[in-house]
Amino acid sequence: MKKTKTTAAGGGARALVTGASSGIGAAFARQLAARGDALVLVARREDRLRALAAELGGDERVHVVALDLAQPDAGGRLEDELRKRGITVDLLVNNAGVGHTGRFVEGPLERALAMIDLNARATVELTRRFLAPMVERGRGAVVNVVSTSAFQPVPYLAVYAASKAFLLAFTEGIADELRGTGVRVQALCPGLTESEFHQVSGTDQVRFTRTPTMSAADVARASLDALERGTLRVVPGLANRVVAATQSWLPRALVRKVAGELFRPPADPHRD
Repeated sequence: MKKTKTTAAGGGARALVTGASSGIGAAFARQLAARGDALVLVARREDRLRALAAELGGDERVHVVALDLAQPDAGGRLEDELRKRGITVDLLVNNAGVGHTGRFVEGPLERALAMIDLNARATVELTRRFLAPMVERGRGAVVNVVSTSAFQPVPYLAVYAASKAFLLAFTEGIADELRGTGVRVQALCPGLTESEFHQVSGTDQVRFTRTPTMSAADVARASLDALERGTLRVVPGLANRVVAATQSWLPRALVRKVAGELFRPPADPHRD
């Protein structure tokens, strides 16, 4: 990936990170800033974004855009805002995402649809909006933060896992289309990672959270190092890679059953 050293807030190449207010997104922001990249940070929580921006150099290095990417018009608004600020994006990190643990049939339909909007639709939209200019310039990269949940159906996390499976297929599909353009894409598939995701999604009480955990910083570092090598599918952590490889040859029904036991809420009234 071509490094950018731009520091002026009014123009030049930058890395755009969504879901940057915490977890993996904030870790990406810190690592990119340490590598000399200027940043655009996007998330709903403006106070957190501004605190992170101050930590990473303030307005001279970091642009903040407070925006809910699940909203239908968010992608266009973001593109227009960056155009007004004269910002060119050379690296897009689509990290914003949300999950929910529980039986699909018992959860609000609106929550399931909002999850698809943020995890899948918004990623596709932002990729399309910012990828085309990269291809025109003959350089750039897109990192889509997927999940090891993409490798199998996950009962009790069904919509989230399905949205991540979509992202994995989408990212791998456009990778071949981009051959020879100078633009790279990556599907980052982390396993259990230290972040607020588990409290927000309700997975903090399930068995899955007893498995080995990686820090968000290690996940972001693995992604950026692999991006330099041009690796398409990145599964950080040896334990996660072993599990992913094992799942590929185990019977699908067994993999699904194990996943269900790992994510079944402890208070599930339908527990066998």
